[in-house]
Amino acid sequence: MILEGLHYTKEHEWVKVEGDRGRVGITHFAQSQLGDVVFVELPKVGRSLRQMETFGVVESIKAVSDLYCPLTGEVLEINSTLESKPEQINAAPYGQGWMIVIKIANPKELGNLMTAEKYRAYLAAEGH
Repeated sequence: MILEGLHYTKEHEWVKVEGDRGRVGITHFAQSQLGDVVFVELPKVGRSLRQMETFGVVESIKAVSDLYCPLTGEVLEINSTLESKPEQINAAPYGQGWMIVIKIANPKELGNLMTAEKYRAYLAAEGH
């Protein structure tokens, strides 16, 4: 499941642009590869992140993976529900499983990300 209208990274994060904000999470593919998510570490509100800087960690029964910020910006919100219900990442990676909202500093960086079509092609080329 790859949603149209989002922008994707090669590390399997997505960002949904909402005005000057970007809502960020991991893709359906990423959560399916991880298996059952048991813990998420997210940044503090107010933290400034550069494009593709690590902003947290997701831990599953299989692996621990870094999370990368798709765009440069300041963290405006975190999904604190994930602290007690990390399984929402598996259940709804594009919905209730979102992780952070950032204030987008440089919208031109979207050009460095993939559209849904390009992300599909990337997964296919990687053998997924």
